Amino acid sequence: MNNSVSNTARLIGAGLRALLVLTLICGVVYPLAVTGIAQALFRDRANGSEIKNGSGAVVGSSLIGQRYDLPKKDPDDAGETPRPDLKWFQPRPSNGLGSNSVNTRYSLILSGATNRSADNGAVGGRCTGDAEEGTLCAQVVAARAAVVADNTTGSYTVRPEDVPADAVTSSGSGLDPDISPAYARIQVHRVAERNGLDAGQVERLVAEHTRGRTLGFMGEPRVNVLELNTALRALTGS
Repeated sequence: MNNSVSNTARLIGAGLRALLVLTLICGVVYPLAVTGIAQALFRDRANGSEIKNGSGAVVGSSLIGQRYDLPKKDPDDAGETPRPDLKWFQPRPSNGLGSNSVNTRYSLILSGATNRSADNGAVGGRCTGDAEEGTLCAQVVAARAAVVADNTTGSYTVRPEDVPADAVTSSGSGLDPDISPAYARIQVHRVAERNGLDAGQVERLVAEHTRGRTLGFMGEPRVNVLELNTALRALTGS
């Protein structure tokens, strides 16, 4: 009986010691080591890839898209469709899976795609103005018409065939922070006109913020909208 109690006590003591050691290693030493390495070698990424404006205030993350809309006429009207503020470069559409009542800067709280097929609502194999309302084709046709109307100025005309795919479709996550250089260039003349700038200045701004393929072969060239608009704000002083 005494041996049984003694063995049990030793087992409990060994278990408690193992628990203490593993807690210190896995719960204290390892997290501190990983955090220290991340802060030393990847400080920007470890802190959320924050983007700051000229005064040092954090305006967002380079990994998460934001919308640039005009204030609602009625802030309490949840059904009112926000209108884009056309003095800023606009991101991809944000057709996600949920409504956002927490961060009203973006229209999503659940990220994801609609999972509609590419020919959803197509008529005769093509997306036309006859597409049924609520289908992907109807959204694409309406978005393309809006891009053409919004970005056509007195000195620059956008043709429907010039509108790239990312201007009328959302990404898989619905939170894509980047747009294609083609979509950014379409917006140059409108942004320049709305801000009283020369189109050449805005074109150079886009060129400066265009990133190539990762490692030269992965992905596509892209422009981060938040970084571009932050630089635009600094240029205009607004």
